[in-house]
Amino acid sequence: MATGYRLRLAFKFVKNLSKPLSSSFERRILEKQCQRLLGTSVQCFSSQAAPQTTETHNIIKDTEKSIGEGVKHEFQSETQMLLQIVAKSLYSDKEVFLRELISNASDALEKLRYIRLSDSKAAEIIGDRSLEIHIATDKQNRILTLQDTGIGMTRDELISNLGTIARSGSREFLKKLKEKQDAGNTSQIIGQFGVGFYSAFMVADKVEVFTKSYTENAEGLCWISDGSNSFKISNAEGVQPGTKIVIHLKPESREFSDDATINRLIAKYSNFIGSPIYVNGKRVNTIQPLWALDPKDITPLQHNEFYRFIGNCFDSPRFILHYTTDVPLSIRALLYFPTDARRPLDFTRGETCNVALYSRKILIQNKAENILPKWLRFVKGVVDSEDIPLNLSRELLQNSTLIGKLRDVLTTRVLTFLKERSQKQTEDYIKFYNDYCIFLKEGIASTHNQKEKEEIAKLLRFESSAAAPGELISLEDYCKRMPPDQKKIYYVIVPNRDLAENSPYYESLKKRNIEVLFSYKAHDDIVFITLKQFRSHDFTCIMEDIDEPDSKSDSPGIINQGEIDNLITHMKKVLSGKAYDIRTTTRLESHPCFVTVKDIASARYFTHTELHQLNNDMLYSMQRPSFKINPNHFIIKELCSLVNTDPKLADLIIKQIFINSMLEADLIKNPGKLPVAMNELLVAMLKKIKTT
Repeated sequence: MATGYRLRLAFKFVKNLSKPLSSSFERRILEKQCQRLLGTSVQCFSSQAAPQTTETHNIIKDTEKSIGEGVKHEFQSETQMLLQIVAKSLYSDKEVFLRELISNASDALEKLRYIRLSDSKAAEIIGDRSLEIHIATDKQNRILTLQDTGIGMTRDELISNLGTIARSGSREFLKKLKEKQDAGNTSQIIGQFGVGFYSAFMVADKVEVFTKSYTENAEGLCWISDGSNSFKISNAEGVQPGTKIVIHLKPESREFSDDATINRLIAKYSNFIGSPIYVNGKRVNTIQPLWALDPKDITPLQHNEFYRFIGNCFDSPRFILHYTTDVPLSIRALLYFPTDARRPLDFTRGETCNVALYSRKILIQNKAENILPKWLRFVKGVVDSEDIPLNLSRELLQNSTLIGKLRDVLTTRVLTFLKERSQKQTEDYIKFYNDYCIFLKEGIASTHNQKEKEEIAKLLRFESSAAAPGELISLEDYCKRMPPDQKKIYYVIVPNRDLAENSPYYESLKKRNIEVLFSYKAHDDIVFITLKQFRSHDFTCIMEDIDEPDSKSDSPGIINQGEIDNLITHMKKVLSGKAYDIRTTTRLESHPCFVTVKDIASARYFTHTELHQLNNDMLYSMQRPSFKINPNHFIIKELCSLVNTDPKLADLIIKQIFINSMLEADLIKNPGKLPVAMNELLVAMLKKIKTT
């Protein structure tokens, strides 16, 4: 290559570096060419948001005119059948035809962009042509026109690409590029199936295509078909380089000749196409695909605008996760964690996902259900992957193994990100946790992977007996403070901290300086049941039977063992069918008694679910509560005497302290009936006082 030409070309490339570039594909090509020409490494400036302007810019001139009769071609029989499938049943919504046509136009522009950058002779022929997509609407005549300034087609390409369904010009182009050693990045070329163009016949009575190849002395051509059995190709004059598609809409598809409808569909499906899109001369895709940019080049204002656009909301993101990887899958993800938690995102709304799935900046699914687990449905954002397997219509995901891998990679990254936020932005994370902890807990309850459960559990926060009121700690904090001989993680679920600290279950653990997690949410029962353990330490509710401290026989005030045995025998008669075991305990000092059950969480669940057919006797049979009494407490001591002197009053007291214990354990189905038993006891006590 001549030195002068090398310098001129290099200068042209360097000059282009200061211009906004619409795709990472173009930036990489420029960088590679500059490095080859100048012998040094350069980097392109990041793309900036397209300037919004009220000026109109329209290249659609309606100067095209077919010449002569043209040549008629018959579709092959299998092509006719496939055409009917495409036009009538392949796509779930006919509005996606616009997405397909814009995608094809974008392909044509990307092909021309690559040729202009890699072929110096072709670059001189192409010149400084702007790479754009223009759309015009004519509601009165039911016409929709779409024109690009891309690569265009020759006669042979026109017959090949538009005359045979399932023959993709883009696929052929990719194949040729792969045969070259230095093909560059061809991932910007979207069309991989060769059927998108024919989706136009879902809404069209007739389609006209005017095209002219970028090559020197190329002829203008016209392709016409009504989508039935044949198409006609003729020469045409007044054709601009590129491709122009004129769609004559069916009466029932008149809506697609309205510019407001077209603008809405572009915003929905094709807003992030790399090249500018104009509708009736006005630029419509002004929001940049931020996930494709360098995170350092994105301002908070851009994030706010993009978040509100894709999330259809009015708040600002609390956390922003911008994630890019090529291993094990190609993923470009931009995920936002909302600030506004006022909208009730609960289990009953049936919401699944608020993340849109794109493939090379083209929308595939607005709410992709399979790329994030359901419990992360509060996250908003975009995931773009070139590796996702799509079906023919680009609407459905295939190959569950790859989709599962994508979901696993994203879920792991989200968990890692949230853990980082909890360490680096502790106050902000606590606010986030208070708003969205219900979803983290749902994740633990819904996943079957113990490793994933424990990763989510690292994000949980609880109050603790070893921490100040209001301070939240993690399970990792708890485990770090555990003495070497402690094997379990102890917790209690109560309405508030005051009840937790004054609970009879906590009394002995407090004396032994054993830390207990305080939870104030009833649903945490399910969390601890499904989580089971953390770092090989089993979760144990202190309302269950746990190791008791050693008894001290020389403690003052212990009454005769025979009297205790007699009281327990009497209690078993009074509480028959209710308490399935009655014995003394060393866990109590200031409380007279409590009850324990083997699986307190399950027992409470069955107590409070809408199982109206279960009466109290049936509930006691399922709960099988064990009644533990403190032989040193005043009430128990008095009962030892009262069972002999006034057994009726003793029975009422025994029933009442048992009910109190069941209530404290949250195992009473209808607490509203408790005043009846209390009133009976008060009446008996008042009568006794009156007679003495």
